[in-house]
Amino acid sequence: MIFTIPIRIYYEDTDFSGVVYHAAYLKFFERGRTEALRECAIHHSELLTREEPLAFAVRKMTTEWVAPARIDDMLEVRTKFTSVKGARMFLDQETVREKTLIARAEVEAVCMNLEGRPRRLPKDILERFGDRKTL
Repeated sequence: MIFTIPIRIYYEDTDFSGVVYHAAYLKFFERGRTEALRECAIHHSELLTREEPLAFAVRKMTTEWVAPARIDDMLEVRTKFTSVKGARMFLDQETVREKTLIARAEVEAVCMNLEGRPRRLPKDILERFGDRKTL
């Protein structure tokens, strides 16, 4: 299953030439991951209020910029969970404008406690991924 969110490009997302600054895509991908988790009924605020508070952090990301996006463009961020196991989630993400691929990322995120130690995803959270955990 692919989760999609719209992103409008604003002046603040661009460099002096009106092209989206490369670091802005990291924010777009973060929003895509957050909304994908939300669609699985996994909310950051809920994770923080558990008996052992938990959080997700990006451990590794490989990013490729393919084409420029510009001010006022309307993009989509597409997020797909490719694997969820133990303390780790693996995702593929793309930013597209209509049919044009703009940027893509392969992401490894980890579940951890607030001291920064990895923690296996609790069973009740893991179940919310349903069939998505083995795609």
